[in-house]
Amino acid sequence: MKLIHQATIINEGKTFVGSVLIEKNKIAEVYADDVPENIMQRCSEIINARGLYLIPGVIDDQVHFREPGLTHKGDLYSESRAAVAGGVTSFMEMPNTDPQAVSLGALEQKFELASEKSAANYSFFLGATNDNIKELLKVDKKNVCGVKVFMGSSTGNMLVDNHKALQQIFAEVDTLIATHCEKEDIIKANIEHYKKEFGEDIPIDYHSKIRSDEACYVSSAEAIELADKYGAKLHVLHLSTAREMALLSDLPIKDKKITGEVCVHHLWFTDDDYAKYGTLIKWNPAVKTQADRDALRASLNSGKLDVVATDHAPHLLSEKEGGSLKAASGGPLVQHSLQTMLQMSDEGLFTKELVVEKMCHAPADLFQIEGRGYIRKGYYADLVLVNPKKPYEVSKNNILYKCGWSPFEGVTFSHTIERTFVNGQTVFDNGKIVESSAAMALTFDR
Repeated sequence: MKLIHQATIINEGKTFVGSVLIEKNKIAEVYADDVPENIMQRCSEIINARGLYLIPGVIDDQVHFREPGLTHKGDLYSESRAAVAGGVTSFMEMPNTDPQAVSLGALEQKFELASEKSAANYSFFLGATNDNIKELLKVDKKNVCGVKVFMGSSTGNMLVDNHKALQQIFAEVDTLIATHCEKEDIIKANIEHYKKEFGEDIPIDYHSKIRSDEACYVSSAEAIELADKYGAKLHVLHLSTAREMALLSDLPIKDKKITGEVCVHHLWFTDDDYAKYGTLIKWNPAVKTQADRDALRASLNSGKLDVVATDHAPHLLSEKEGGSLKAASGGPLVQHSLQTMLQMSDEGLFTKELVVEKMCHAPADLFQIEGRGYIRKGYYADLVLVNPKKPYEVSKNNILYKCGWSPFEGVTFSHTIERTFVNGQTVFDNGKIVESSAAMALTFDR
């Protein structure tokens, strides 16, 4: 047994000084008072956590770890280690790999790779196409996190733009449907408009005008209309506009069939930041105006937005060159998402209890993950120790992403991730990865 002793525990809306006993891969007890002496004597390790926050491991419901087929950008080994260094103990990975995970066979291959390589717990979305409904209906919803539908620009065959196919997916798929919502027709029209002014080299600060708030709103509204019509369980990913907030409810997660995710970059950056960062902050959906960012922050506080994630999507710096049309969209975020949110908490934008709710509790509740997302007796010991008094500067020297860069380089966060546990085993400690085979596939109580 090991004991995390006298930590400041942030869990289930409360903050208190207490201790957590770990036995094998589970939490054996949570102590709000003194730990009995006989328990202390039986522990093989006692971790002095005075002055440190102890929170449940972060669950990131949207990452792109690039394996198989795109491993020059990142892979399950490198990106999962960056994840645990950032306090992320579980992830759900997207299907736009090579081959695309649009069949059960391709999906199984990813699970096998993760079982060999991942430092964090894992699950994978099965991707929808215009013609793979038979595969979608075979999904084992107890062992697969959900079905991903690209209702906006995508690569290859993964854009689902056939209305009949969309109707069938929303009517027949009996598990969570996660959507990327941007209206392709609107984006194409915007591109043609700006090409007339700039040719093929449209400046990066027009990216948010090409992938406009209208493109986002129209597509999100369509997805929500379909979900309402057919009673589907819908999770709208990386919402980025004030307009979309009007489509969401502030009911508790347990009472919602339609939920929304926001990503850290949409809470942190605005289109004003293109002047400083250029294509490094090019994402789809694009970062929008300050008014949009303010609306997202307010909606996270009000309960309209349910989950905070990253959409971690690494590219080489060479792939980020060019303007609105040429530079790759996406960036690496999973190592610094928790620090980003805690920084905003320090600035008074969110409470620390809310950060834990939206990054740990809510994903577990929304996806009905078994035994994770909370500091509770009998739950898996996915835990993170955070030092709130130790500033941390992001630099090339401490970035673990395979791509070797971060949009946060040069930023000094107010918190340092000290130690991360996955299923009771230390996987990150004082700046260093501790190799382990503790990671497990997520399971779902559905």
